[in-house]
Amino acid sequence: MPQPRSSALIFCLFIVYVVWGSTYLAIRIGLTGFPPLILAAIRMTTAGALLLSWFRLRGVAWPSLRQWRNGVIIGAMMMSVGNGFVCLAEQSVSSGLAALLVASGPVFAIVFGWMFGTRPKVLEWLGVGLGLAGVVLLNLDASAAASPGGVILVIIAAATWSFATILQRRLDMPKGGMSAAVQMLGGGVVLSIMSQALGEHLPAHVPAASLGALLYLITFGSIVAYSAFVYVINHSRPALATSYAYVNPVVAVLLGATFAGEAISLPLLGGMAVILGGVALIVWAHARKG
Repeated sequence: MPQPRSSALIFCLFIVYVVWGSTYLAIRIGLTGFPPLILAAIRMTTAGALLLSWFRLRGVAWPSLRQWRNGVIIGAMMMSVGNGFVCLAEQSVSSGLAALLVASGPVFAIVFGWMFGTRPKVLEWLGVGLGLAGVVLLNLDASAAASPGGVILVIIAAATWSFATILQRRLDMPKGGMSAAVQMLGGGVVLSIMSQALGEHLPAHVPAASLGALLYLITFGSIVAYSAFVYVINHSRPALATSYAYVNPVVAVLLGATFAGEAISLPLLGGMAVILGGVALIVWAHARKG
């Protein structure tokens, strides 16, 4: 493994922690001016097209037809369902609650990995149990009880994202960063079709705050944070690279409370502690495997 400058690694970790944690609040702001699936479609299509163009200009090989097909399938699962359903849910659930529910993703990943033949360790099963218990605690929160449909959408999003993460390792995918570009572009196109099917329309006037949130999601949420994450996974151990899974929700909850006035209830705090404890156990178990 290459030995990076520690300052560069710390900076990239900071970007992944803060920026990905802040995207939940940015989505909420974006929804004040855009329909949810249109917001997600513009974000993913634009970011995917820009990344694809960048990699092509740098001489990265064009994906094969099989790789395009697989990339679009995974993109439809991760971007269209994984991100699109979160955007739909944030119409009725807080950004902090959405982030905490998404944090249960590693729990689903363990279960799906087991279905594909990877035997989890005892610590991983304990992490799964804690994660599920945390989700139950979150449902005692007043905002979750008031919007069970939104909670279900986020859980489906987290489960689908995790399943796609496991599945793509078994498919012939585009190489390197080109894979993310194809997934974003393909997922964005599918999101556009989903948006049309739901009858969404681009409003005649979009507030400046919503436009700013969209630009932030495209530039920082998709392109900058992804590039930082690639650096982290190439220059650190897996436990550190995946630590964003239990830092992002804390950032999201704090930002939601500070800038959007979202309430932090006892069930929310309890669920956060239990879910993040479960994810930490799973990450620790993976580190011990390595």
